Amino acid sequence: MSEIKPEGRAAAADSSEEQDWAAAKAFFDSLKTKVPRPPKPQFAVTIAVSSRTLFNMVAERKIYEEEGVEKYVAFQVEHEDEPLSPGPAFPFVKALMNVNSRLRQLYPDSEELFDIVLMTNNHAQVGVRLINSINHYGLTIERFCMTGGQSPIGYLKAYMTNLYLSKDSEKVTDAIEEEIAAATMFMRQSETELSDTQLRVAFDGDAVLFSDESEIIVKQHGLDTFFEHEKKFENKPLAQGPLKCFLEALGKLQRKFYAKNERMNCPIRTFLVTARSAASSGARVLKTLRSWGLEIDEALFLAGAPKGPLLQKIKPHIFFDDQMFHIEGAKELGTISAHVPYGIGQKYNRGKLIEEPAEKK
Repeated sequence: MSEIKPEGRAAAADSSEEQDWAAAKAFFDSLKTKVPRPPKPQFAVTIAVSSRTLFNMVAERKIYEEEGVEKYVAFQVEHEDEPLSPGPAFPFVKALMNVNSRLRQLYPDSEELFDIVLMTNNHAQVGVRLINSINHYGLTIERFCMTGGQSPIGYLKAYMTNLYLSKDSEKVTDAIEEEIAAATMFMRQSETELSDTQLRVAFDGDAVLFSDESEIIVKQHGLDTFFEHEKKFENKPLAQGPLKCFLEALGKLQRKFYAKNERMNCPIRTFLVTARSAASSGARVLKTLRSWGLEIDEALFLAGAPKGPLLQKIKPHIFFDDQMFHIEGAKELGTISAHVPYGIGQKYNRGKLIEEPAEKK
């Protein structure tokens, strides 16, 4: 449990922090630059991305794994003037920047923006190539965290992270255990043209936006029991899942556009893509979102049908799901996908329980 600070001391600390930010703002405002300054972390929606999600570093990773860290760092330094090619999170980051541009047009002094942080366990010597690559593509990423081979997870809360994207499933699991929204990203297997004017984010429901409480019933007792359960508890909101807070953050920014009569021209659009059946189990999902005060722009109930073909039509910049067979089907059809390793679904593959190795006696 967090220590409760004395009110006087807390107020003094807040006042001091505000003075520091005011001084920093005055300094930035005095400089002549076209580069937007980063927003205050406490107001921003902070997206932390690893270097291997932002850029395609498969060849570099192979050097690290086969020849060691010294050869890896030397290679990166030797090639630091060669931009890295885009990785799976690259289109998502570009879409975030577009939303920021629209927000700055409507609210020139607002701090409620996306803030992108490069969160990597790379060594600082590799930073020059990362910076050169970011500048080559015109990305606005000013905050870096390079931990020199150590896990960056301990820094996520310090950076006030709302979403962490990585290629390392263990780090993602660690982040979720720290109650930070996180997902493991995968490169799509074919290229599809994505919107350059609207950020499109697709979510699975159970074990992503919501807890896995209903999915446990499906896995352990079957669909008929699940349908009965959902009907019985239709008016009881589901508990929140690991990505609920990220949807909430997106909704906060959407409402800023709605306040300017820009609902029909909003550069953020959200989708619920769930295997649930609408008539049999959909009402509880929609009522849960309503009870949270959250909106979803489009809700697609597939009743067990494959998600890949629908996602081909949606063309999201990122799709979150807790089950790998949905991720595999989506990326095969050109959807950028992110696995959320949470809940009972991690113990199953295509509906079958994964046999765990017997413990040694």
